[in-house]
Order: sequence, then structure tokens, then C-alpha cells
Amino acid sequence: MKVAALYDIHGNAPALQAILVELESVKPDLIVIGGDTISGPMPVQTLEMLFQLDTPVQFIRGNGEREVLLTFDGEAQTLELSDSVREITSWVAEQLSRSDRDFLAQLPLTYTLNREDFEDVLFCHAIPTNDEDIFTPLTPDAIVAAYFEGTQQRTVICGHTHIQFERRLSDLRILNAGSVGMPYADKPGAYWLLLDGDSYEHRFTPYDVEAAAKLIASTNYPQAQQFAEENVRKIPAVQEAIEFIEALAQKNRPSTY
Repeated sequence: MKVAALYDIHGNAPALQAILVELESVKPDLIVIGGDTISGPMPVQTLEMLFQLDTPVQFIRGNGEREVLLTFDGEAQTLELSDSVREITSWVAEQLSRSDRDFLAQLPLTYTLNREDFEDVLFCHAIPTNDEDIFTPLTPDAIVAAYFEGTQQRTVICGHTHIQFERRLSDLRILNAGSVGMPYADKPGAYWLLLDGDSYEHRFTPYDVEAAAKLIASTNYPQAQQFAEENVRKIPAVQEAIEFIEALAQKNRPSTY
């Protein structure tokens, strides 16, 4: 069974479109949308593109969906967000219809792919128990092990940090799919993961980033120009991003870790 894992699209419809064109030749049996799909400049267009697919699609929830839903429902005051993220979240919530909201509200935190000929695979956004804890290639094994304690599946696919990587702990294999719409990598483009039986491939799909940047900059997204410049035309370098995210995660982790 061939599965395409598309994570962290972040409303970057041109990046998603490029991958969907490539998938016409890849012909996956299933597409898993791994959360943080709408938090970006083209949320409604992104959802519509995914709703129109003929290939079976399984969605899971990311922290972005959870935060937008709380904002849509008038509960934004319960969220601890920076001013810039709160502005984005409010704008995205305003774009959604009631039916969009109801669809997002029923998304599961995780999805388990049961396979007859191969071991089962668990898909989550961040870690199996929540949509926000962070780990990177630099995170100590003991902390990663605590995050995945009790996980029955031996292969887990996640996202959240926008960085493609693999971690192995004993017989546990953790694969980060990277980000379609806001990647941290060595060159601009769209990043995703292809699972085929027990093998996997971290994939890169190029697209016309200049045309995409101009389109995104023309939207009324609150940070459209910044998104176009810093997440499309140019993107954060992978090693710098890993070090920055890990330092931030260390500061925010409970002392029990």
C-alpha cells in the first residue's frame, strides 16, 4: 500500500497543487493530511483542493486546527498565543464557513493505518498524545522515549516542526514528513513523505515559488508579504531551524522531562 503523507500545508495552496500534480503519477492508495492544513494565506482554497480529490484522504488535527476552532467558537481567550499568531488565527477563523468548522471539529488527533501484509503505522501531528509537544533531531533520546511511551505501533509519522528527519529508538521508527507549505530545509519547495510497504522516502517537490509568492502577497492575509518572502521565496535553513526550535523546546519543556 502506497501512502502520501502531507503535513503542515499552512494554507500554501500553490505548494499543495504542485504535490497533487506529482501524485497523479505516483498514484498513492491513500493521502494522509497531517494537520496544520489551514493556518496560512489560502485556507479555504486549500481545503477545497483536498475535498475535490478522487484518491481517499484521511485528515488528522494539528494545533492550528484546534486554535482556529476555539477562535471560531469565541474561545480565543483560552489560548496562549503571541500577538502575531493570534492575528493569523483570527483571520483564518473568519474565512471559514460553518460547514468548514464542523468538518475540522471532528478530525481525530491520530490515525492508525492497519495493513494486512505489513505492520500498522500511526500518524500524529506532533506526538501521539497531543498536537503541540516538540522534538527534533537534537532532542535527547530519553525525552523522545517519554513522548512515545505506550505507543503500540513501531512506525510513527509526524510533522509539526516542519523538518524532515528520522529518529530510531530501539525498534521504534519515527519519521517526520516535513512541511508542504512552510518548510525548514536547504532550498525552497514543498516537502512530504511517501510510504510504500515498509520503505519510505522523504520527498521534495519543486514549484514556481516566484509565482506563488506573488499570488500569496496579493491576498488579504495579515502577514501575506512576510509569508511570501520568508516561507516561499526564501525559507529558514534546516540546521539553524533545528537549533532554534530545540532551544525553544528546552525552555518550554516541563521539568519532569
